[in-house]
Amino acid sequence: MTLMEINAGDTAWVLVSAALVMLMTPGLAFFYGGMVRVKSVLNMMMMSFVTIAVVTILWVVVGYSLTFGGDSGHVIGNLSEVGLKGLLAPDAVSGTTPTLAFVAFQMMFAIITPALISGAIADRATFRGWIVFVAGWTCLVYFPVAHSVWFLDDGNGGWIGDKLKAIDFAGGTAVHVNAGAAALALAIVLGKRIGWKKDPMRPHSLPLVLLGAALLWFGWFGFNAGSALSAGSTAAITFVNTQVATAAAVIGWLIIERLTHGKATTLGMASGAVAGLVAITPSCGAVTPVGAIILGLFAGGICAFAVSLKYKLGFDDSLDVVGVHLVGGLFGSLAIGFLGSAAAPSGVNGLFYGGGVSQLGRQALANVVVGIYSFTIAFVLAKVIDKTIGFRLTEDDEVTGVDQVEHAETAYDYLSAAGLRGVLSARPVPAPAPAAAEPERATEPETEPETVDESGDETEASEKEGVKA
Repeated sequence: MTLMEINAGDTAWVLVSAALVMLMTPGLAFFYGGMVRVKSVLNMMMMSFVTIAVVTILWVVVGYSLTFGGDSGHVIGNLSEVGLKGLLAPDAVSGTTPTLAFVAFQMMFAIITPALISGAIADRATFRGWIVFVAGWTCLVYFPVAHSVWFLDDGNGGWIGDKLKAIDFAGGTAVHVNAGAAALALAIVLGKRIGWKKDPMRPHSLPLVLLGAALLWFGWFGFNAGSALSAGSTAAITFVNTQVATAAAVIGWLIIERLTHGKATTLGMASGAVAGLVAITPSCGAVTPVGAIILGLFAGGICAFAVSLKYKLGFDDSLDVVGVHLVGGLFGSLAIGFLGSAAAPSGVNGLFYGGGVSQLGRQALANVVVGIYSFTIAFVLAKVIDKTIGFRLTEDDEVTGVDQVEHAETAYDYLSAAGLRGVLSARPVPAPAPAAAEPERATEPETEPETVDESGDETEASEKEGVKA
């Protein structure tokens, strides 16, 4: 390839899409940060932001090379491009863009995938343990899985995308099922939060949740449409599919929430949007806009139901990463086997379009293998971290609050607010004017205030307060 083959429009689109995907990780920080309690909000946001730092360095040093630097056994790349060796040359081109544009775009996928996992262990993980986990899981799981899914080389690439021919346009398998399975493993290893199913543990700031959801929705156009890697019809189709599926998922989630809890909530709306974004990610290039609407409606309803199962199954997935990302990513991937249309860019007919069950089988096999692999490695890695440097906070530290214990900070300065009130209350108040004497009146006996029974089934209350994602 030569420099003349670089297309300026495609390059601009890929770089802008990379920036949009980068914005998703701070958006995730706001989304998760608003969903936790006041004493954990800074730590929750820090877990996303530190992932940006850790994975960026790993990606440049070894990650890109292990993911896209040739093929070794159809499961991993090689070390031929360590430190992005040779990719600064003018003739380093991927498709119609400079290779470094593709490097930047894929870097953002590598960043947000482990960041998604953090929502499962809110309130109770040590910061050092999280950093070590991110580094280990990204190298041991994300790099080989992304290579298996996205490294295509005419049958000589990754086993999932190039050999098995399973479709994952933008990350249902490599990102969401991968992260969701790891989240389940961490929730099991770290155990339940103190007071889980007894204390309400309500989101401390729904406005932050909505802000985060809006940033995720906005950035997701780069996530999905940017994966076309060119500014053409494929990007346009995936853009439209992303929008309509997400809108439909909001409606699907709110319907289930209304039927099960009697109210449509703000948190449910934000969660439904994320569920739709997750589900359309693998299939945005494989379905028609009508198919995307159907997919979104079912994804919203299924994920709304799935997040309630943690109470019955007994695992504390704090912010419902399993119910939204594992279930939503799996559903979106399997939906290709039913709703896939040859009219879409992927060019594969699903069962409903006369394509048989072969594509459904490919999708199922890919996701089951990735889910099992990610869960296993995450489980073992978390156990090792917990037994060595410590991954779970002590009971006293958890009660005190992870923000103060791990970062010596609080999100909101209540002391200053209290001091201001103290200053205001200390101001001299003018004495009231003397009132005219009134005749003495017989005082009525004081009645005892009514006693309100505040006891109740807090477990039921916590389950009815609304599903989270």
